[in-house]
Amino acid sequence: MTAAALHTSSLHSLPLLARGKVRDNYAVGEDRILMVASDRLSAYDVIMGQPIPGKGELLTQMALFWFARLGHLVPNHLTGDTPESVVADEDELAQVRGRSMLVKRLKPIPVEAVVRGYLAGSGWSEYQQSQSVCGVPLPAGLKNASPLPEPIFTPAAKAEVGEHDENITYERVVETVGAELAARIRDVSIAIYKEAAAFARTKGIIIADTKFEFGLDADGTLVLMDEVLTPDSSRYWPIEGYDEAFRTGANPPSYDKQFVRDWLEAVRIDGQPWPKTAPAPELPAEVIARTAAKYQEALTRLTA
Repeated sequence: MTAAALHTSSLHSLPLLARGKVRDNYAVGEDRILMVASDRLSAYDVIMGQPIPGKGELLTQMALFWFARLGHLVPNHLTGDTPESVVADEDELAQVRGRSMLVKRLKPIPVEAVVRGYLAGSGWSEYQQSQSVCGVPLPAGLKNASPLPEPIFTPAAKAEVGEHDENITYERVVETVGAELAARIRDVSIAIYKEAAAFARTKGIIIADTKFEFGLDADGTLVLMDEVLTPDSSRYWPIEGYDEAFRTGANPPSYDKQFVRDWLEAVRIDGQPWPKTAPAPELPAEVIARTAAKYQEALTRLTA
């Protein structure tokens, strides 16, 4: 891991395309993008002011691990070229090394492809209101962190930075991209989740839910892009501690951002809960350190 945390990259030799919640994207010619994973952390779609040291490198390593394991299910956006080959000087190399991917430039599909194998987060909240998630009916009597009979596809509409993604029905996906592509996205997403969840289970990790992003290449081929199955895009639970949490209705201990979310839920500002809008509360050093350790442990367990 690099010694210094990188909150925001600054590459002068390439045009900046966009800054996301975590990644800074730079144009490399007309057909490639350099994606730099910063150490920023967002929770409730608000970017925290303090970075998590080493987080961008861990996310990149984990995404590359999963891209390599899942390539037989769907093409991905990696070019195979080294990110260091497209930047100019040592300062830029230091910002890129170990935390970047050089990827194909695709036409993004404006849908978050969310798959849930367990009931948690916004899915649990929605279930309590309607006994369904994104229009998918579920059995009665489920609890927080309940395993679902089968993984379900519960898409969301992508939001701008700082806005909340909106859970939508499968029918909305069909309206957005057409029936054939919607079915392909749903089926591939569920297949990826099932294979990844089964593998993670052998490493002592439950992947409760995850989200994928897809794009289309010039030939109209569906391509997996952005990140995949990282603690930023997935809910990772260690098997140890799950049974007790499920029994009591608590959130299971996690390797993902849930630790920060739980801390934020307890924050009081002038006696009131943080409203989940910018600016974010300042993260204490202990929360930063424990979050970094959780990301590291997840990668270590998966790849050991």
